[in-house]
Amino acid sequence: MADCIFCKIVNGEIPSNKVYEDDNVLAFKDLNPQMPVHILVIPKKHIESIIDLKEEDEKLVGKVFTAINKIANDIGVDKEGFRVISNCGQDAGQTVKHLHFHVLAGKKMSEKIV
Repeated sequence: MADCIFCKIVNGEIPSNKVYEDDNVLAFKDLNPQMPVHILVIPKKHIESIIDLKEEDEKLVGKVFTAINKIANDIGVDKEGFRVISNCGQDAGQTVKHLHFHVLAGKKMSEKIV
């Protein structure tokens, strides 16, 4: 999508601090981190949100979560724990209309929803 900031990052039009990339998935450090570790993991295919997933996207979503697993192990947050969040829609705080997952870690979190 032409005006999507995440699509521009995928296409190399906007630089990012990449932590992972393969043919289907890109992960990079959030520019406005909410935790000591705050990584955004996105499918390279433009999908607006979870609500817009289609049956043909099942394999892609699996690849996103496999990438999250690899990232967690590579950066060493797999042992102490981490949180994965995807905001869906304006009321949930989704500001970029491209499916993305926040990987948050680096300090103990409360049990309440962020």
